[in-house]
Amino acid sequence: MKVLVGLGSCGIAAGGKKVLQSITDSIEKNNLDITIEPTGCVGMCFYEPLIDIIDGDKKYTYGHVNAKIAEQIVESHLINGQPLDEYIIYTNEKPDAYVKNQLKVALENCGIINPEKIEDYINVGGYKALEKVLKSMTPEEVIEDIKISGLRGRGGAGFPTWFKWDAARKSPGNEKYVVCNADEGDPGAFMDRSVIEGDPHKLIEGMIICGYAMGASHGVVYCRAEYPLAIERLNLAMEQAIEKNYLGENILGTGFNFDLRIKMGAGAFVCGEETALIESLEGKRGMPRLKPPFPAQSGYWRKPTNINNVETLANVSWIISHGPEKFAEIGKDKSKGTKVFALSGKIKNGGLAEIPMGMTLREIIYDIGGGIKENKKFKAVQLGGPSGGCLPESLLDTPVTYEDLNKTGAIVGSGGMVVMDETTCIVDVTKFFLNFTCNESCGKCTYCRVGTKRMLQILEKITAGNGTMEDLDELEELALSVKDGSLCGLGQTAPNPILTSLKYFRDEYIAHIVDKRCPAKKCTALLTYSINKDKCTGCTLCSRKCPVNAINGTLKNPHEINQELCIKCGNCHSVCRFDAVEII
Repeated sequence: MKVLVGLGSCGIAAGGKKVLQSITDSIEKNNLDITIEPTGCVGMCFYEPLIDIIDGDKKYTYGHVNAKIAEQIVESHLINGQPLDEYIIYTNEKPDAYVKNQLKVALENCGIINPEKIEDYINVGGYKALEKVLKSMTPEEVIEDIKISGLRGRGGAGFPTWFKWDAARKSPGNEKYVVCNADEGDPGAFMDRSVIEGDPHKLIEGMIICGYAMGASHGVVYCRAEYPLAIERLNLAMEQAIEKNYLGENILGTGFNFDLRIKMGAGAFVCGEETALIESLEGKRGMPRLKPPFPAQSGYWRKPTNINNVETLANVSWIISHGPEKFAEIGKDKSKGTKVFALSGKIKNGGLAEIPMGMTLREIIYDIGGGIKENKKFKAVQLGGPSGGCLPESLLDTPVTYEDLNKTGAIVGSGGMVVMDETTCIVDVTKFFLNFTCNESCGKCTYCRVGTKRMLQILEKITAGNGTMEDLDELEELALSVKDGSLCGLGQTAPNPILTSLKYFRDEYIAHIVDKRCPAKKCTALLTYSINKDKCTGCTLCSRKCPVNAINGTLKNPHEINQELCIKCGNCHSVCRFDAVEII
């Protein structure tokens, strides 16, 4: 019998280490011959802390476990053989809807193996693909397999992976580099972090195979410093891989050498752009370079360089092991394989979901994500992070492919999927994303530096109740100019939230401008708080909590808000127990 405790960042934050300690103490106290090990995130962040009990062919998954519940599970399940049904989320015989609707390739080992033990990775077939590549395939054959698979970059625009590898291979020079982009700066995105935390050897194996295919013997993982656990486990995995001769000199006796190191980034969003990332790697400020030349010809230290993100490289060993045709069978049209999405926002089941390309947004949000929190009405989904687009309910049946999403004005991006309900103000959300991209702009080109700032100012003007209809025309014109005139992907995609929200939610902008009203009741400057005298009991709580004494009234008599003094802080609405304070 074996016990696995989810200790990804989400599991630890939810109290996973206390659960691990509780189970360990109980097992030792009762002298049980049971193995207990940490594992990574299985994707069900909304159920953390999670533990799995594996008993032969049976697997039981418990959710929302705390130290006390863990003791009960040990006593009932491990000692007496009676599973605690009230805490069981699912079993392998009766899988949860969140699990059964997914298809895992990049995440296949996350939440299953101990990421700190290379033996666990080897036992599930790890490094077999590397051995096959080094001992029986030419670099050209490896690239051909990646081409047949249809694998495209999972970090942004979906550029064909084989093409980048092939271009780097054909570039002259004896010194070449493989760079993994693990910067992952999108708000709400945590796919790459979970892969490294839960299955670091999968990334290492993919990078070595890439290095062999393109003729590189050096690799660098550019990882944001805000991922300490991922960096810790990756460092440990590298040490273990060197000990087992999967990394370093003369790998598996084939004469191929490949070294790997980690470079911690400072969290600059623009360093997700490959040339800005290279500048940062070289110790300079992260700012994009003019292209061409492309990194495949002149990248890190002006040497041929290939850059892929974590998820892209995590697919490589699976393709080699299972065959490129098998990967190509998954997906739709030119979008092959699976894609990992981070579900967040007003969704019941927030976490990671790996789905076959071609699944619709509705299936992801409702069948896997469980629908909207508190069963409120769906309003929009933001795809592709701050550079993505907001799509309305009418587009929920759109298949998730690069081409289909691009047609709507959104992008797949790295895989962030932020769900919004009826209480969300689209204009305010658009302002939030513009504020992010404006702050993260490196300032190198005028269109991005000035254009994003000007668009943000117009959005601030509209949400403050001072907008005009002419502002909408200026917003659209600016957005198109910034999109066309910016040097790198940050500026080129920054206008997407504006363009899509104007296209699909224009009536909400008009309500802010013409009616001086925020339909979602979020924009403070456009709100009016009033007290319904029929509901007010005169408890005086709102009056006592008002920071500016704007509420008048006596005990047991209806109160009234002085609109000239009201600062619209919302305290009165929050504390009223009789729903007497209304927002207009």
